Amino acid sequence: MKRILFPTDFSEAATNAFGHALAFAKKIQGELILLHSYHVLPMDDQFFPENFNMVYDTVELTEFDMFKEEVPKLHTLATACNLDKIRMTHRLMEGDLIENIQKSVTEDKVDFVVMGTAGVTDWDAVFVGSNSGDVIIEIAVPVLCVPLGAKYKPIKTIGFTTRYRDKDKKAISTVLDFARLINASVKCLYVKTSDSDVSIATIEEWKMEFIREPIEFFVVESEDSNTAVVDFIGDKNINVLTMLTYKRGFFKGLFQPSYTKKKHPEFQIPILAIHID
Repeated sequence: MKRILFPTDFSEAATNAFGHALAFAKKIQGELILLHSYHVLPMDDQFFPENFNMVYDTVELTEFDMFKEEVPKLHTLATACNLDKIRMTHRLMEGDLIENIQKSVTEDKVDFVVMGTAGVTDWDAVFVGSNSGDVIIEIAVPVLCVPLGAKYKPIKTIGFTTRYRDKDKKAISTVLDFARLINASVKCLYVKTSDSDVSIATIEEWKMEFIREPIEFFVVESEDSNTAVVDFIGDKNINVLTMLTYKRGFFKGLFQPSYTKKKHPEFQIPILAIHID
C-alpha cells in the first residue's frame, strides 16, 4: 500500500490541500500519515531561564491540545467527502519541519508528500524561501504542492516541460509511474526557440522510447517560453504541472502573479515537484 505524508499546520491552505490528499489516497488505495511539526525556539545558554522546562512543557502541551482539537476536524471533513474509510495515522513531532518530514519519509517508508502552499501569493510559498519551497528541494520523493486557490479536480492530464536533456528521462519515468497510479496521461512540451539545440532526430528518438506509455510530445515554436507554457496549460486542460527541482528558477518566473493573472486569471493548479540532482 502506498503511503502519503501530509504535513499540516491546520491552516486554511493545509485544509484545502487535505481534500486533494484524501482524493489521491482513495485513487491509489493508499494511506495517509498526518504530520504536525512544531518548533520550540532555541535559547542561548547564558540567557537560559530558570523556568525553561516549564515553558517547554507548556509549548508541548499547547501543541498537543491543538493537535487533539484539529485532527478530529480533518476526520469530519473526510467523512463529509465519503472518504472516511481511508486509513489515517498521526505524528506529532517537535523540531525542524524539513528534518521531521525527511525522518517520516524514511521511517514510514513514504512514497509521496502532499502539502498546501500559501504566501503573499500562493506561489510565493513554493519559490521564495518557505517551508514548502524548502521541502521540494530537500525531499527525495515526489511532492504535490497545492496552492490555496486550487480547488480539487480529478487529475486526468499532467503537464511536463522538457529541453530533451538526459536527466529529464528519469523524471519522465517518475511522472509516468505517478500517472499510471491514477489513470492519467502526460503531455510533454518543448518550447523551440531560435537558438534551439535539440534535433528532430532526438525528439523522434524520445517518442519511440516512450511509445507504449500514456504520454504525448508537443513542440511549440516561440521566443517567449513563459507564454508558451501558460497557454499550453490552458489549451491542453492540464490539471497538474510537473516541476523538476533543477528548473526552479524558470518556474519562479513563470508563476509571477502579475504575469499569470494577465494571461489566465484562474491559473491555480497543483505542482508535482520531482527531485532531480
